[in-house]
Amino acid sequence: MPTPRFTSETLTFLRALARHNDRDWFREHREEYESHVKGPMIELIERLAIDLPGIAPDLAANPKTSMYRIHRDTRFSANKAPYKTHVAAIFPHRALPRHEGAGLYVHVATDQVFIGGGLYRPQPRQLHRLREHIAANGERLRGLVAAPAFRRNFGELSGERLKRVPRGFPADHPAADLLRLKQFLAGCERPAAVAIGPRFYPSLLRLFSHLAPLIDFLNAPLASRALRLEETLPAGPPSN
Repeated sequence: MPTPRFTSETLTFLRALARHNDRDWFREHREEYESHVKGPMIELIERLAIDLPGIAPDLAANPKTSMYRIHRDTRFSANKAPYKTHVAAIFPHRALPRHEGAGLYVHVATDQVFIGGGLYRPQPRQLHRLREHIAANGERLRGLVAAPAFRRNFGELSGERLKRVPRGFPADHPAADLLRLKQFLAGCERPAAVAIGPRFYPSLLRLFSHLAPLIDFLNAPLASRALRLEETLPAGPPSN
């Protein structure tokens, strides 16, 4: 089975879209988008649905929910360009809403491939549960992000952070620097040409495998609570 990858036509389309980012142009070139951008991404997601369980069994790869729309949300943005100039997909936890847990992520843009993952913007209650988990397991988290493969490919865990340790945790807590984080992100950039090469998919899988232990750690306190809540919900009416 050939490994999925994008093509030179993918990058050509995205570069043209960056120059002609308007609805009339996109309507005229919709077929090219379907063939050279959306199609390859769906093939990638479908292959990950087969391979991802081997490295991150709790994450979902589904063409209907993993792929981001090409349309931009311009309601609160000064930039009114209607389309993104990259194609992206996310692979979230099966038991959590798409943006309420940690997941893996990939996008292909005109000038780069980005491969990464983490927890982008947890809600306050989620963040508190995660901080409690970190307070009790800080050394494990340090070990994950200090692993040679993680450091070599992603550098350090990044994201917005508080200036002080959050309320409820001692200022001198051994994991104080980790407790200050509001986001938990890791990723790396590669040249756009990587997306059209034969090593793209194997490299993507390898990088995802290095990120998977971090994603599993971040989801542990969030997914376990979601599953407990699901178990306590009353059963639906019996089927006839």
